[in-house]
Amino acid sequence: MSAPTLEVRNLRTHFFTRAGVVKAVDDVSFSVKAGQVMGLVGESGSGKTVTGFSIIGLVDPPGRITGGQILFKGRDLATLPEAEMRSLRGNRIAMIFQDPMMTLNPVLRIDTQMIETVQAHAKVSREEARQRSRDALGQVGIPSPDERLQSYPHQFSGGMRQRVAIAIALLHKPDVIVADEPTTALDVTIQGQILAEAQKLCTQFGTALVWITHDLSVVAGLADDIAVMYAGKVVESGPVAEVMDAPLHPYTLGLIGSVPSRNRRGEPLRQIPGMTPSLLNLPAGCAFRSRCPRAEPRCAEPPPMAEYRPGRHARCIHPHDEAVAA
Repeated sequence: MSAPTLEVRNLRTHFFTRAGVVKAVDDVSFSVKAGQVMGLVGESGSGKTVTGFSIIGLVDPPGRITGGQILFKGRDLATLPEAEMRSLRGNRIAMIFQDPMMTLNPVLRIDTQMIETVQAHAKVSREEARQRSRDALGQVGIPSPDERLQSYPHQFSGGMRQRVAIAIALLHKPDVIVADEPTTALDVTIQGQILAEAQKLCTQFGTALVWITHDLSVVAGLADDIAVMYAGKVVESGPVAEVMDAPLHPYTLGLIGSVPSRNRRGEPLRQIPGMTPSLLNLPAGCAFRSRCPRAEPRCAEPPPMAEYRPGRHARCIHPHDEAVAA
C-alpha cells in the first residue's frame, strides 16, 4: 500500500478572540493518496474552509494551529518555517478558492499573473513561462488561449475566471490541491466541465485532491472518500459510496435526507431541526445531541471516533443499526 501524499492528524486550529476561543477545527483527521479525491463535507460554519487554510498555511491571527500534524510526504507543514512553506505553496501544494478574485489581481493582465507564478518557482525564460501559461489555459478548456492571455480579469465571465484560477493552480502540476467550493457560483454545465477536469488531473498527474463542499451530489460523483464535518470535528468518514448508501452518524443521515431529490412528491422537505451551535459555546459531549433524534443521557460525554466497519469511522456512541448490519 502506498503512503498517503497528505495526512492530517488530530488537527486543531483555534481563533483567540475577545469573546473567547473559537475552536474552528478541533481534532480533524483524514488522509489522501496520490490520484485520489477526498470530499470534505459539512454545512456553513463546520470548519471545512479553515481546515483547507490550515493545510496551505494561510491562517491569519488571531487564529493559529494549536495541535496536530499536517504531513505532506512525511514533512509536518504545521511546523515548517514560513520561507519553506512559501516555496511549497503554489508549487507542490496549491489552493483553488471559492472566489476566483482571491487569486486574480484585477489590474494585471492574465499573462502577467501567470508568468510571475511560473517564474516564482521555476527558473525558466519568460517565453517558456508564457508557453506553460498558454498550455494551462488550454487544459481547462479556455478557447483562444493566446488571446485570453492578453485579457484582464474583468473581461471574463465568472466561470471563465474560475477556470483561470484553476489553470494557475495547475501550472506546476502540484502533488496536492485544496479546492474550496470552486464550483458553487457556477452554472451546472460549467460545474460539470470543471469536475471532469479535476478527475482528469488526478488520473493524469497523480494529484491528491481535497474537495471542500456542502453539495453532496458533487461529492458522490467526484470523491473516492468522504469526511463529514460538524462543529469543527469530523463526525464520519469512509468510502463515499458506503457512506452515502448506509450512513452511520445521525448528522450524515440528516444531510442526505435533506437533499430535495430524495423526498417524495407532495411531502414536506425533510430537514435537520435546530441550528448549528456557536463554536464559542459548544455543549458538553456530542455537539449534535441537541438536534439528534437518537440523543440520550450518555451523549453528554464526548464520543470517541470509532471504527465500526473496515474503513468506516463515526463519532457516535450508537450509530445507525442498519448501516452497521449492512
